Amino acid sequence: MKDGKLPEICAEEGFLAWLSANNRNTPEKIFIHSIDQDKLISHGAMFRLSRQIGHDLAARGLKANDRVALLAGNSIEHLAVYFGVLAYGATICTINVEMNRAHFSEILRAVDARLVLYEAGLGLECLAEQSGGEWLTLGEWGKSEGDGFFAGIAGLPGHSDAPPVNVSSDIASIFYTSGTESTPKGIVCTYRELIANVAPTAAAFGIKADDRLLDFRSFNWISAQVLSALAPLSVGATLLLARKFSRSRYFDWLAGHRATIAAGNPTTINMLNNRPHAITGEDLPHLRYIFSSSAPLLRQDWEDFEARYRIPIAQGFGASEVNWIAGCDENSRRFGSVGRPLANQIVRIVDRDGRSLPAGETGAVEVERGRDAAYRYLSADGTLLTHARGRLQTGDFGYLDEDGYLYLTGRNKEIIIRGGINISPGEIDNVLMQLPGVAEAATIGVPDDIHGEAVVACVVLKPGAEHSAPDIVNFCRAKLADAKVPRQVIFMITLPKTTRGKIDRRALLEAWKTGA
Repeated sequence: MKDGKLPEICAEEGFLAWLSANNRNTPEKIFIHSIDQDKLISHGAMFRLSRQIGHDLAARGLKANDRVALLAGNSIEHLAVYFGVLAYGATICTINVEMNRAHFSEILRAVDARLVLYEAGLGLECLAEQSGGEWLTLGEWGKSEGDGFFAGIAGLPGHSDAPPVNVSSDIASIFYTSGTESTPKGIVCTYRELIANVAPTAAAFGIKADDRLLDFRSFNWISAQVLSALAPLSVGATLLLARKFSRSRYFDWLAGHRATIAAGNPTTINMLNNRPHAITGEDLPHLRYIFSSSAPLLRQDWEDFEARYRIPIAQGFGASEVNWIAGCDENSRRFGSVGRPLANQIVRIVDRDGRSLPAGETGAVEVERGRDAAYRYLSADGTLLTHARGRLQTGDFGYLDEDGYLYLTGRNKEIIIRGGINISPGEIDNVLMQLPGVAEAATIGVPDDIHGEAVVACVVLKPGAEHSAPDIVNFCRAKLADAKVPRQVIFMITLPKTTRGKIDRRALLEAWKTGA
């Protein structure tokens, strides 16, 4: 970024250019291996498939900013539509079926897609009557018989010299947040914003052409789209695609498919810690590291995993509105940090008045991706709303060290305010996890008549552990200031989590309020 302005897009950059380059340079190399489908597609085949999709969209008369809605889980077909729409220059709208089902009618009305492509068998057919646009099942790539979108494009040309129909300021994608605490938001991202984040993401995570990246996260969200689909596309690497995480199959995937980089999150790492496998990094000579995202990884979980498996973990950090913000690989990581800010992101730590704080001081994480940038949402009635311009606070608290590494300490909405003191629940979680026998821990603030909020620790013990509430309180008292020591300890069988692997503190608070 130069002078606080977003970079212009060069003719050599962009989705169609990346597809074309891979088709010229490594057409036979595997681009995506869909593990659950047991299907492979090469870089050359993906280029041809994207061109067929482009021919179909052109025949339907779609233009820049016309929307294609995609309702499907992870598959080659899902990603082919994603790449094909972006290479053509229309707008791709990815909607997570599992998380957003309760809001489908509202979302589809707002999106107002010209074309809706959906995966059969998910019970979505009834929605066609509630929204406009043409509805088609995806069908299967490689099958010309039967119904569905892919059967319809099978006979179309797999090449074209036609340039994309968009310009850099047109909308590339609209994707919806998980909506676990409120109505999901439709985040709007232009072609320039999306393309500008891809190369810096690949560089930060050290993704190169010979990498084989395993990911099971939903490709309806931008974190997986950029890091595990577009970054490998931009460098000509390979994506190993799983539909969902499987604790029992994860290490088999890593070994059998020779993964060099693998996705993770705090929940999956915790699952692998609590039910260990008899495997170490020596058994996986191809694996460089596992990255963790979606939420800060507790220090004890990080230490336990690396001690047990001898596999490096590297954290990354992003936000829906600004894409990936920071990252690192096995060589640039720092314990406890989410890495350095990406080349296209300006990150500051600011106080409550918006003033920048020096290295080492904790404050709100603020990101600038250009003074001309507008952070936009799609409202329920379909209009575009600008939430902020130039700078945006992510809702996270953290600090930068002297070398520019970013450390996260908590979320703004999770901060506990006790007697005027701001308390990060993540700090207490990390202490709780240091106590042998604790499998999981999450801290919440609950209403208190005297201090405003009281600290409550929710704890899951490992099998055989016999800690009492006073044991846990006394352990915390030896390591924390008095205001941060839990006033109550609740023992649980498991902690509620979102489908993205984050602790659902809101659900814990509601359970506390109802006495559940």
